[in-house]
Amino acid sequence: MSIMLRRGFTLSGEFGSNVLYSIQKQNHMKHVARVALLETRTVAQFGDSRINHQLKERQRTINSFFNHTSIDKVAAQPSVRLDPATILYSGKSPDGSHILRSAQFLHKELPVRIANRIACFRTLPFIVVCNPTIMAVHELYIRAFSMLSEFPAITDFKLDKQYSEMLRDLLDDHRDEVTKLASGFQECRKYIKEEKLVQQFLDQTLTSRLGIRMLAEHHLALHQEQPNHVGIINTAMKLKEVVDYWADYSRQIAEHKYGKTPVIKCNGHITASFPYIQIPIDYIIPELLKNAVRATIESHPGTPESSLPPVTVTIANNDVDFILRVSDRGGGIPHHLLNHVTQYHFTTASHSEEEGAGVFSTMISESNHGPSGPMHGFGFGLPTTQAYAEYLGGNLTIETMQGIGTDVYLRLKHIDGKKGSFRI
Repeated sequence: MSIMLRRGFTLSGEFGSNVLYSIQKQNHMKHVARVALLETRTVAQFGDSRINHQLKERQRTINSFFNHTSIDKVAAQPSVRLDPATILYSGKSPDGSHILRSAQFLHKELPVRIANRIACFRTLPFIVVCNPTIMAVHELYIRAFSMLSEFPAITDFKLDKQYSEMLRDLLDDHRDEVTKLASGFQECRKYIKEEKLVQQFLDQTLTSRLGIRMLAEHHLALHQEQPNHVGIINTAMKLKEVVDYWADYSRQIAEHKYGKTPVIKCNGHITASFPYIQIPIDYIIPELLKNAVRATIESHPGTPESSLPPVTVTIANNDVDFILRVSDRGGGIPHHLLNHVTQYHFTTASHSEEEGAGVFSTMISESNHGPSGPMHGFGFGLPTTQAYAEYLGGNLTIETMQGIGTDVYLRLKHIDGKKGSFRI
């Protein structure tokens, strides 16, 4: 890398990169100072305490990007990943002490995981992190770290109630975080030279976010009495019922967008029932079904709904794992595209091939509003689905027959503790 200075001097290599980073940092901090000065004058003029609070929060966030000793110190601590079987068989205490133990575990664990997410942001190029949308997500993590790390030790149910309310608020704050990241990366995609860096950042961020969300929602669920549930674990999950629910959802979306939809059939071990955490399944299944339904419709233009080939879901269950196969007759994936379908910047959706589609285009292109609400939050594409499957200790494989259709296999291990499982 070479940098041309004003008087014609050229700096190259690592030294040149460091100089550029320093210049970017100085320019950005000057901009922050100018914004801070304007906001300070606004506060002085109108005396709005909310503006003053927001100003302090923004200054604190910007400064923390460079002065992050406390965050680095926490990020260096070991993270404790729980086996779902441990959660499943830990049971409930009549006196509610299991809730306090859960809160005390999260009180120690969540700041470590959030600190690691902040550290992951710092692996991105400085100019990318300075993107306002990405910076807003970065600020959410720093705010969450501050709130979680400063919360007092949880010793009674009164403090647990306050802690649980804070967790609900934080979960709500981060609900649209992935959509924001998608938008931010698209805005600054021209500065991204290493797709591998983005792939690694996304895989780590999305799977870590899933783990954090499962832990937080599990603690909140422990406060509720729900049949066949231990926190977020459904002790008797019927996979066919989950498939049927998302099949109806996917068909409604297709009907809204295309005016027609194929039938979705389910066969195999349709009576299978076993313990599992349904949260990640509720991300993966609709993505696979939407892809199959869309491919079926778009590969049969002009074909009436009654003549569309069905999408078939086959369930297989055994002592070690369970498998879900989604089969379509959507024409298959062309040879020259097959190696790209699991890349974050790639999508087979026709409208995404317009000029301007880039990193995260799969996520953004699926953010359509259907009758059941926005599709974002599920339409993260095959790359995220694959990352989730691997996080859950399984895998996602694609077998396609060009000119015929595609079979997608999702294989996940059981969490009953008999054969080992993933860790949250």
